[in-house]
Amino acid sequence: MEYSNLPDLDGWASLRAVVEKGGVTEAAAALKVSQSTISKRLRSLEECYGVPLMERVSGRLRLTQAGEKVYLLAALTLDRQLALREELNALALGKTNLRMDVTFGIGEHLLPDLLLKFKEEYPDYQIDFRLTYSRQVQKDLAMEHVDMALTEIAPDHPDILVQKWLEDELWLVCSPNHPLFGTELLPVEEMAQLKYVLREKRTSIRESLDEALNSIGIEQLNIALEVGSSEAIIEILDHGKHVSFLPRFAVEERVAQGELYHIKVTGFRILRTLWIARNRAALDHPVAEAFINMIRQG
Repeated sequence: MEYSNLPDLDGWASLRAVVEKGGVTEAAAALKVSQSTISKRLRSLEECYGVPLMERVSGRLRLTQAGEKVYLLAALTLDRQLALREELNALALGKTNLRMDVTFGIGEHLLPDLLLKFKEEYPDYQIDFRLTYSRQVQKDLAMEHVDMALTEIAPDHPDILVQKWLEDELWLVCSPNHPLFGTELLPVEEMAQLKYVLREKRTSIRESLDEALNSIGIEQLNIALEVGSSEAIIEILDHGKHVSFLPRFAVEERVAQGELYHIKVTGFRILRTLWIARNRAALDHPVAEAFINMIRQG
C-alpha cells in the first residue's frame, strides 16, 4: 500500500473550520492559530490532492467540486477520531462510564426508576445520558457518539444492533371530567370529531400515531395543542376538554387509579415495541451489559 504524501489532520481541520466558520480569519480564531498557518495548511492539502479545493467567488472562499468531496471525508474522519479518543479514554478508565441516548417518552417515565435501581446495584458504574429524538439516536450510534440507546423506533443501520425490550401501546385517554369518560367502545369514525392535545411533531409517539392513522385513511385530527411533555398533556386533560394518545407505560398506573380513562376504539390499536440499540463496536461494554441484564430482569 502507498502511504506517502497523505493529508494530515491539521489540514483537514483547517479546511473544515474555514467552511463551517465562514473564512480564514474565523477558522484561525477557532483553531487558535495564525491566518498564515491556516493558509499554509490549505496549500499543503491542495498539493497533497493535486487539485484546487477552494476558489474565491465574489470575494468569498467557496469549495470546488473536489473540495466538497475532501470536506465531507475530512468531517467524517475528524468525527470518528473524536469518537475513537473517547472510546480509548473509556478503555483507560476500565469502561466504567456508559454514554446513552434515551428518547423523551422513555426518559420522562421509565428512566428515573431504572437509573436509581442501577445505581443501587452497580455503584461503581456511571451512566451519562441525554434525552433526544429517535431520529437522532441512529446518527449518534452510527457515529459512535454514544454506546447504547433506549428508543421507541428501531434504528436501521448496519453498524447498529437492535434488540427488543418491551411491548407497548398508544392509548387514547381522557380525564374523568371528559364526556367520553366511561364509554365502552368508541366508533373509529368518531375519532376525527374529538379535540386532541398531542406530543409535538418529530417525536416517536407522533410518528407512530400518524402512521397508524394513515393506515385507516385518517389524514388529520383536530389538534388543539401540541406539547413537549406527556406530564403536561395529562395536566391539560384534567380540564375535560381534550383527549390524547399516550404510551401505555406513561398512563397505565393513572388509568388503574381512575385518574385517567382508557377509551377503546373499534378495530383500532397502535401496538409498538421499545428497543435497546447498541453500536456493534461497543458490544463488550461491561456497563451496557450490566444495565441490559438489569432491565431485562424487570
